[in-house]
Amino acid sequence: MIGPNVLQAPSRESMLPEARESRADPTLAQRMDPLSEVLALLKPRSLSSGGFMMRGDMAIYFPKHQGIKCYAMLAGECWLMVEGVPEPVLLQAGDCFLLPRGFPFRLATDLSLKSVLYSDSCVRLALRSEAPEITEGVRYIAGGFFGFTGSHAEMLLHSLPPIVHIRRESDKAAMRWSLERMRDELRDPQPGGSLITQQLAYTMLIQALRLHLTDTASAGPGWLSALADKHMSIAIAGMHNDPGYPWTLQSLAEQVGMSRSVFALRFRETVGATPMEYLTRWRMLLAADRLKNSSDGLGAIAQSLGYESESAFGKAFRRVMGCSPRQYARSTEPCSIPEKYSPEDREPNLVVTQ
Repeated sequence: MIGPNVLQAPSRESMLPEARESRADPTLAQRMDPLSEVLALLKPRSLSSGGFMMRGDMAIYFPKHQGIKCYAMLAGECWLMVEGVPEPVLLQAGDCFLLPRGFPFRLATDLSLKSVLYSDSCVRLALRSEAPEITEGVRYIAGGFFGFTGSHAEMLLHSLPPIVHIRRESDKAAMRWSLERMRDELRDPQPGGSLITQQLAYTMLIQALRLHLTDTASAGPGWLSALADKHMSIAIAGMHNDPGYPWTLQSLAEQVGMSRSVFALRFRETVGATPMEYLTRWRMLLAADRLKNSSDGLGAIAQSLGYESESAFGKAFRRVMGCSPRQYARSTEPCSIPEKYSPEDREPNLVVTQ
């Protein structure tokens, strides 16, 4: 692959106004949508882009990775096998796929072949920056790899399936422009081409996530699936737009026009967590970002996110992030994030406002 290059996503702060407006203010056009906010928090750290050809019959093993791999089959077809996924996936020309969970995977022209480690097969893969002539029997894969900063990356990506496979013809057409432009930029380098390639790959990633959230047949529970649900997306947008507001199950249900019981059940089925669990986790992700990337004190962060004291905020932060806010701010390694909430964790300690 070609790279690595540094890719800077726009920060949440750079796209939001300094002052907090009313959560009901319809004129606040600069607010990001929830998907954009989540991607901004992921902060793409690096990008490798390019492609490789699979010559003849071969099987290649790729070890565990951190981040998201986003590739497309530009020519030919091959099999994709991801560790922990029981069935192999046949990739055909025009298919795009994301691997957001970092599991080891194999690409093979024949499922019966013994795999060779990717790093040991670079010569046979004919590593190159341009796509080959499209002739019969050619197999060519191109795309990008994204690394992310912060321990929250794993938490945000965990709700995605091990493989996001874009294969509907209408979806392929939506991806094709970015892929063809990337291939052109890599084949014929021009001034500014490196930055254009980075942004094209990032656009591919966002487009693939968009397409996945509209594919209800393959989307499982998680924040991404909820964005495709008319009612749940309103609730999530409300929590994202004003995370410090003293949200309750009742106020969220009223916002989407549902009863408390119906809303609570629908939210849990769609997101995989209760509304209060999701709200607490989102607040802690915002807090983690500010602890690493701002000079704000604990008191200011706690109050802005709806907590009545540093102690209450610290307890919630440790529960979600696996360490105290101060430990997180000083640490260069991710904390150990708990997988599940305990029952007593479901109601955050909020500031009571008039």
